[in-house]
Amino acid sequence: MADWDGRFLGLAAHIAAWSKDPSTQVGCVIVGPDREVRSTGFNGLPRGIADTEARLNNRERKYPLICHAEENAIMHAARIGISLKGCTVYVTWPPCTRCSRSLIQAGVSAVVFPASANVPERWTDDFALASEMLSEASVALRSA
Repeated sequence: MADWDGRFLGLAAHIAAWSKDPSTQVGCVIVGPDREVRSTGFNGLPRGIADTEARLNNRERKYPLICHAEENAIMHAARIGISLKGCTVYVTWPPCTRCSRSLIQAGVSAVVFPASANVPERWTDDFALASEMLSEASVALRSA
């Protein structure tokens, strides 16, 4: 499976580059049990909301507006009627608590992130709690 992990993490990294966020770019690929891509997402503002410099360069304005990559992938799948139950999520960062809640509720079975992910210290506690949530909900979390 490691070869496929690398391929899907590479695709998530490619998709992350589509984000217009000047400080953080995250990509997500959600894959079904037969290794078929079910959905993708990157962090960005919702559809129809302008990606202005004033919004993207001001964290106080950006954070309430931004959709995380995992959220975008989940919402895109919902928009087109695709089930994510039993899927594996490949994301360029470990998921935060906000995204972990959504991933659990969407029914995913595993989350994979790069072993080389460099998480800023300000997110360390949130990622630790997210990891606990995923474990308790029986969602596998692993690095590759």
